[in-house]
Amino acid sequence: MRFDPDSLTYDAHGLIPVIAQEEATGEVLMMAWMTAEAVRKTLEDRRVTYWSRSRQSFWVKGETSGHVQELVDLRVDCDRDCLLAVVRQTGPACHTNRKSCFYTSVATGEEVEIMKPMA
Repeated sequence: MRFDPDSLTYDAHGLIPVIAQEEATGEVLMMAWMTAEAVRKTLEDRRVTYWSRSRQSFWVKGETSGHVQELVDLRVDCDRDCLLAVVRQTGPACHTNRKSCFYTSVATGEEVEIMKPMA
């Protein structure tokens, strides 16, 4: 069966959340948003394309930083309202120069930085 990005469930703004996961390690790198057109572009180019809510425009990961996400697999969750992008990440995924955007733990009730910026 041919996949149609329009078959996904988008929010009122036409967006769907996407989790990026490093193929080699399984580490969760970041969360961002896509439109149906961003999903199409990602599948066509194999470079992950997100929708920037602040700029109201497409954002190809690594376009300016060089920290590219090459798409390995794009998976749809059971409710069709969230995506998992399995990627090969070049350099840090986070704009803070960390490997992952999830670098703060609050499990103890205190904020603890568990990951330093990459050199």
